[in-house]
Amino acid sequence: MAITLEEANRIVEGALAQAAEFDIKISAAVVDGGGRLIAMQRMDGAIWASAYGCQGKAVASAAFGRSSGEMQDRATQPTPAGINAASGGEMIMGQGAVPIIRNGVIEGACGVGGGSSQQDEDCAKAGVAKL
Repeated sequence: MAITLEEANRIVEGALAQAAEFDIKISAAVVDGGGRLIAMQRMDGAIWASAYGCQGKAVASAAFGRSSGEMQDRATQPTPAGINAASGGEMIMGQGAVPIIRNGVIEGACGVGGGSSQQDEDCAKAGVAKL
């Protein structure tokens, strides 16, 4: 089953709600299992780079089926770096995204940018918890 737009928007809203509790300004994105954007929002006052960061982290999380932070230490190893290069360099293997897995299938990921790395991941987790 693919993530619907309604589900993606619910995830993004959950991430933004967590950011509001943290009193931070973020961008949040949801991508499908192939790393293609379904939904994205940038809060008023969020840095412009967060729009790129949230998507890049989400793509990495969907590609590898784990949190983007788990890939951080391996980002420069030949295989992950080669996959990133072959896919156009769109992945960001830094903390802030979590995969969306249902019934053992990677359906996509939610990525967040704009807070600290831990805040970003916490917001992404809060978003995915809305499914």
